[in-house]
Amino acid sequence: MRSIGEMARESGLGVSALRFYDRTGVLVPDRVDPVSGYRWYGPGQLDEARLLARLRRAAMPLADIRLVLAGWTGADTDLVRQLLQAHLRRLEQGLSGAREEFSALRRLLDQRENPMTSLRTDTATRLSLSGPDLAAALDAVRFAAGTDPELPVLGGIHFDVEDGTLHVVATDRYRMAVARVRADGHGGPRVQVTVPLPLADAMRALLDGGRDVRLAVDGDRVTLEAGDRQAAGPCLGHDFPDYRRLVRLPEGRRTVLDVPAFREAVRTGPVREQDGAPGDLTVLAVADDGSVTVAGEGAAGEGLVAVNRAFLLDALAAGARDRLVLESGAPTTPLVVRRPEDAGTFSLLMPVRLES
Repeated sequence: MRSIGEMARESGLGVSALRFYDRTGVLVPDRVDPVSGYRWYGPGQLDEARLLARLRRAAMPLADIRLVLAGWTGADTDLVRQLLQAHLRRLEQGLSGAREEFSALRRLLDQRENPMTSLRTDTATRLSLSGPDLAAALDAVRFAAGTDPELPVLGGIHFDVEDGTLHVVATDRYRMAVARVRADGHGGPRVQVTVPLPLADAMRALLDGGRDVRLAVDGDRVTLEAGDRQAAGPCLGHDFPDYRRLVRLPEGRRTVLDVPAFREAVRTGPVREQDGAPGDLTVLAVADDGSVTVAGEGAAGEGLVAVNRAFLLDALAAGARDRLVLESGAPTTPLVVRRPEDAGTFSLLMPVRLES
């Protein structure tokens, strides 16, 4: 007999996946301890679990997986072969359709002129900023910066200057963080640059005092001066996505979080695994009155929102408050973690649709 942990290690299915397939009747353990509820799997179930892991990686629908497992050891394998062939045909048709759509999108990109005009100016832009405020803003967004070499445009922190305010923004697609700092000395048109992460980190290292600092943007070069020290370098040569469009969300339910208690509940609470999801998922239960709790292992139904646990913990830490506001809507609407006293500094987390 194998424990659920041993079965997970040997089969390639995570513990939460094995629990899911037990609840759905796809792979039920041979024995469940009536007192502890601990699951034990028989020797023959390892091959079934490995087969299930392969079908899961191939994205076969759950209904078909049931039939494949039921017919795998039978003398007549015609049904299993037909199911495998039908699923392969669906995958090939989907890939062919996706290729056609991507080819059409590339043609549209080639045919149209880029309507985005550069928001950098020919003349230098100079700002005076509070050093502590800029440090706090960089700390609030740094965790969300992208590190994917395939998306270099997201590998920096975006600086957006307009109407006496500097917005700093970072995103890696799965999350976005925005903070704002009052800026003096700039009354001209909007200016945007994206600072590479190494340079942004060097700027942050200068902000160790309570003095004001000076930020200058001159063409493709950005400089931060703090006293007699400075950090300077070229900006990224890519247009950052229109983050203002991405943060326009429908109004949702607002919950004031006791951050230490909520963070501990997330850190120690149950998690789920799911193919295609980046990391373990924390499932939050949002009640009609807006209260939010970490859902139990077998929770199901409406009012559940799944989010990457590590990302949620990062956002709570970046909020740097014992009280934060969590805004939630539909299960597919991004979660927002916001400071109560500053609506312009917040983190946005993309939810993950739970497997049915």
